[in-house]
Amino acid sequence: MKVHVLDILNDAKTILEIPSPTGYSDKIIEYLIAQLKKLPFNYEVTPKGNLMIHVSGEDSSKHVALSAHTDTLGLMVRSIQSNGTLKVTTLGGIIVPTLDGEYCQVITRDNKEYSGTILYQAPSSHVYKDANSGVREVDKMFIRLDEVVKSKADVEKLGIQNGDIVAIDPKTTITSSGFIKSRFLDDKISVAILMSILKEMHRTQQRPQFDTTFIISTYEEVGHGTAWIPSTITEMIAVDMGCIGEDLACSEYDVSICAKDSSGPYDRHMTTHLKSLAVEKSLNHVLDIYPMYGSDVSAALRGGANIKGALIGPGVMASHGMERTHADAVEATYELLKSYLNLA
Repeated sequence: MKVHVLDILNDAKTILEIPSPTGYSDKIIEYLIAQLKKLPFNYEVTPKGNLMIHVSGEDSSKHVALSAHTDTLGLMVRSIQSNGTLKVTTLGGIIVPTLDGEYCQVITRDNKEYSGTILYQAPSSHVYKDANSGVREVDKMFIRLDEVVKSKADVEKLGIQNGDIVAIDPKTTITSSGFIKSRFLDDKISVAILMSILKEMHRTQQRPQFDTTFIISTYEEVGHGTAWIPSTITEMIAVDMGCIGEDLACSEYDVSICAKDSSGPYDRHMTTHLKSLAVEKSLNHVLDIYPMYGSDVSAALRGGANIKGALIGPGVMASHGMERTHADAVEATYELLKSYLNLA
């Protein structure tokens, strides 16, 4: 595995271990800002909480953007039960059956954290006939707190209340065979890729061809991450995960170039150009269509942005569940973005 790719994976592991379910982005943005303070680029945080890093290009006649989202799927406390357990609601489209037995952290309004376990309402095969067969739906799941709580009042004394964030353990692992497996590679692996490109530009003293804004968004999983972008941007690439599965060409070793998703087709000229760059550099790549998918470019277009848009990203297996990708896909995505920015 190449050193810079291993660095991306290790950076991703750090980012993945900082909880940031949709609506709870402060800590992850603070971490990224601490990294940016070591670099010479100007940045700002928008009122919504998106982080924007501005890089001057060799040519200021055009303003382009790359986006990746650091918000993840998660849960929120819906109610406190009389026996001291918590009922929850979902943040984003997580695959609920994969949550059964997962560890989590409940984060209160005053930032206290309490560990717990997400369980199905019939959690014991020695007690419940439907322990194996029951359908795992969010209304049938609860959180068992790792605190001595026997009543609703006991839980409230801890400071836990309705609306508290629940972060799910990502269980991030990097294998010697080049895989990174974790929850929330969608889309923190892409955040790590963009941060690596910024570090590489600083190290080599290179500038992109055109003025470029790197956008780290915080509400993509609920559909409005980059509904607003600066009006000077005319071209934007969402760097997100590539889908793997039935009727799709993508694998864990490819960079995916998406031709169309649920929001409609991406710009034909941009996707053709990106494919040409991938061919020119002999990168593992595919073109695919994702019928149950939307991106930050989708949100920008719905928000009225007058842009050309494209979507690329490393192939990720088992999206919105226990995800996995490979160093080859990460490297291909990194190299394709460098080519798009005209970096050596």
